[in-house]
Amino acid sequence: MRNMENVKGIAARAAMWSARHRTLAILGWIAFVVGVTILSGQIGTRDAVDSDYGHGDSGRADHIVQQAGFPVQPAGEMVIVQNRAAKSQGLSDRATAIADLTKQLKSTPNVVDVQPAIESPDKRSSLVTFGVAGDPDTAKDRVGPALDTVARVQAAHGDLYIAEGGDASGDKLIGDDLDKGLNRLGMLSIPVTLGILLVAFGAVVSALLPVALAITAVVGSIGLLAAASRLAPADETTMHVMLLVGLAVGVDYCLFYIKRERDERRAGADAHRALVVAAQTSGRSIWVSGLTVIVAMAGMFLTFDTTFVSFAVGTILVVATTVLGSLTVLPAMLSALGNKVDAIKIPGLYRRRGDGRLLNGFLKLVLAKPLISALLAVGALAAIASPVLDLRTKGQGIEDLSPNAPIVQAYKTVDEAFPSKTSPAEVVVQASSVKGGQFDQQLAGFKKAVAGSGGKLTGPVEVRINPAGTVAVVSVGLVGDDALDKLREDVVPATFGHIGGATALVTGEQAGNADFNARLDASLPWVFGFVLGLAFLLLLVSFRSVVVAFTGVVLNLFSVGAAYGMLVWVFQYGHFEKQLQFQASSGLTNWMPLFLFIILFGLSMDYHVFVLSRIREGYDRGLPTRQAVREGIGRTAGVITSAAVVMVAVFALFATLPLASTKQLGVGLAAAVLLDATIIRAVLLPAVMALLGEANWYLPRWLNWLPQVAHEPAPLPPAGGPARDERELAPVA
Repeated sequence: MRNMENVKGIAARAAMWSARHRTLAILGWIAFVVGVTILSGQIGTRDAVDSDYGHGDSGRADHIVQQAGFPVQPAGEMVIVQNRAAKSQGLSDRATAIADLTKQLKSTPNVVDVQPAIESPDKRSSLVTFGVAGDPDTAKDRVGPALDTVARVQAAHGDLYIAEGGDASGDKLIGDDLDKGLNRLGMLSIPVTLGILLVAFGAVVSALLPVALAITAVVGSIGLLAAASRLAPADETTMHVMLLVGLAVGVDYCLFYIKRERDERRAGADAHRALVVAAQTSGRSIWVSGLTVIVAMAGMFLTFDTTFVSFAVGTILVVATTVLGSLTVLPAMLSALGNKVDAIKIPGLYRRRGDGRLLNGFLKLVLAKPLISALLAVGALAAIASPVLDLRTKGQGIEDLSPNAPIVQAYKTVDEAFPSKTSPAEVVVQASSVKGGQFDQQLAGFKKAVAGSGGKLTGPVEVRINPAGTVAVVSVGLVGDDALDKLREDVVPATFGHIGGATALVTGEQAGNADFNARLDASLPWVFGFVLGLAFLLLLVSFRSVVVAFTGVVLNLFSVGAAYGMLVWVFQYGHFEKQLQFQASSGLTNWMPLFLFIILFGLSMDYHVFVLSRIREGYDRGLPTRQAVREGIGRTAGVITSAAVVMVAVFALFATLPLASTKQLGVGLAAAVLLDATIIRAVLLPAVMALLGEANWYLPRWLNWLPQVAHEPAPLPPAGGPARDERELAPVA
């Protein structure tokens, strides 16, 4: 391998070192992945626990309860027995069914503390509650016999509606369905990705390289997550997000690199020259893109939320690991394989492709009429994004599961008949003593306020006191959107707030969601400002143009806005309910808009940096801006199409998972990537750059101190041998 005196930049120097020491680079990568995997198995990953979550008053209340030493409560289950005929019919049958149900539950394995039935105000429903013995966190593994018992009682009393819901049965439904979906996702995502790459490359070995890099990068980063979890505990869904992001960026980066190396060899460069050019161009794009994605993901730290912080750590690790592999082991593999990278050609797919006459013809039309093209593209994106004006958010709940699931139907029925039982609010009172005296007096006032709340608060009011007698948890039902505000702002201050030296805080599902939303609302300006500001600075330094940096940020916002609009149109307005198996709701999952913004902004930068680098490369060679745009987009269209198809396919698989949030994630990401790779990169970007012309490269004089970045590699001395025949070289995408 020749010396590296003409090779400039981190990416190129890393590639040349790896190519020169390819055995060491390949074995080092394997040792790194195996080593961190073994290490993670030894030290384990520290998972986040309940006390790590929570914000505001509800978070403080949960922490008080955790520290109060309450006995571990078994997972609670409910069985509703309902007569769905007229109010005056079926009472005796219901009593018979309740007696049968109670008797059988008491003899069912793992069932404890079966309570007498209570009756609903309308006299049509009865509720039997019980617990599942053992650790509540694993109760879903022991709730099966109870579900079987309820099913038998239902079969014996077919004229009544008898169904079970609760913590354990809900966890079982979510866990079983989600595990099946994730296993299916894991089994399909890699074959789907490989299949698309086989079509793109037309050769097995070159198609396997991106998949191998992505998988090993994900495995290695998951190993690193175990160590990082000592500083920031890992949310249980973080690994799935890492797989999603790792596959996306891993395949992208490999495609960029291999595509450029193949292009150079088709143009007559020898193996060394082709690798140097790929390293100094696509390798540099990978470096800049990776930094931009990492910056975007780091924005999640500003939420100060355990889940988002875990996502930030996981995605930063997987992107950084993928960049490391792309700049080291990938060029080493390309150097080692040589022409064998195109081994095992697929008949009919492995053929020489041109630069895309159809796309070049389309680009010629866009560049000939840039103003009309830009207006049409903006109009289409605005139409797709318009539903965003109606965007609302809500917390996750049982309704996010398939509406056809029996446990979901049971939950909804119980919630209608006994609203205090499904997701009650809990008032946590901490004082020197909550036994007798002032507490009992204020508890009586609290019950009176509940009765006089006009139906916003509903009983029965239940009280639990810790063994030390210093903390009480008072449960009450909430009815209506403003019930929580009434409880927090009026009822609690007027009752428990009068206990001297006491702390009275409201927690529960609704309170937790409200506090989470408040935390997100407070962090949104900081997250958006951080991500947009640093992305702008990275583009500014990379391309030495204020205009390019500004348009890059704006174009990425277009794709995010279009994704939001699509999500509202589907999940709030109820389109494709049957096909996607969900039920339209009043809003998107509360964490979805922020998470999608960060992920989409990061991933969109992959394409943007890659395309702009190729355009700037042509401009630096002396091409007019319009010609540089045509050449840059035309030459990158194939690889971007292939990368986008991979992303859309993998993201779309997430729409098959059972939770509404995962469906929203899959649809939002797939739609945004599709629009980004088509309307934005193929129409809006070239049209805007054509309209701006030389103004694209505007840099104020006071910014001339920014470093000069060469997008065109410096000329290298001849290889000393004849150029290879173009027909020997494989097409890519």
